[in-house]
Amino acid sequence: MSKTRFTFVIVVLLTLAAAAGSGLLAQGRSRVVRIAAASDLRFAFDELTPRLRDAQPNLDVRVTYGSSGTFFAQIVNGAPFDMFLSANVDYPRQLTARGLTVGGTEFVYGVGQLAVWVPTTSLFDVEQSGMLVMLDSHVEHIAIANPATAPYGRAAEAAMRGLGVYGRVTDKLVLGETVAQALQFVQSGSADIGVVALSLVLAPAMSDAGRYWVVPRTAYPRMEQGGVILRSAVDVDAARQVRTFLLGDTARGILRRYGFYFSN
Repeated sequence: MSKTRFTFVIVVLLTLAAAAGSGLLAQGRSRVVRIAAASDLRFAFDELTPRLRDAQPNLDVRVTYGSSGTFFAQIVNGAPFDMFLSANVDYPRQLTARGLTVGGTEFVYGVGQLAVWVPTTSLFDVEQSGMLVMLDSHVEHIAIANPATAPYGRAAEAAMRGLGVYGRVTDKLVLGETVAQALQFVQSGSADIGVVALSLVLAPAMSDAGRYWVVPRTAYPRMEQGGVILRSAVDVDAARQVRTFLLGDTARGILRRYGFYFSN
């Protein structure tokens, strides 16, 4: 073998070895997925995230919780997220219409529900009276999420109107930036009653903290909650893995326990 040919073979082998080594390093390196998630998912994700890591050990999922409407505005203005999990499907669709998402990645991960919640120490009989408990003269403040930015706030307002109490209690409303904050208002005593996400009050951490009444689904528009992978995603394949997991049986089983449903 000539010296020139020998040198060429060595260069090729070294190049292939370097490429293989880079591939192994890439496989071992955590792949970060930054998720902007509606606040009603907080407790459910406490269970979902460990199961996702078990299924995909190389994924490093970093979740920020907040108002869907606020996240929408931030993403439009260039916020660096890879995936958006909204409390409705409208915001992801609007982002797609603006060309800010990866095509064909919109999905519905569950349908949310509302509950009227009071602390365990409350004297208001929410289980018996339901939404009408708000008409009790001793109720001073009622917490809901801000309808301007939070889908759960809009749903709460619609339910209160549909069940005939909204016009009689508007002066008692206290608005949280998110539905999680609305729940915190009631927990802290800043409000007597809250109309919040069922997913929050079903959390194990909340089981002994209060009592609730599930608002009939017919009292407010169907709350399809949707997600999408954003055009700004650094690792689209990793985000797709998260999407696949959220649509799988394991994730859906957990979400069902938090009050989400999937029927048509």
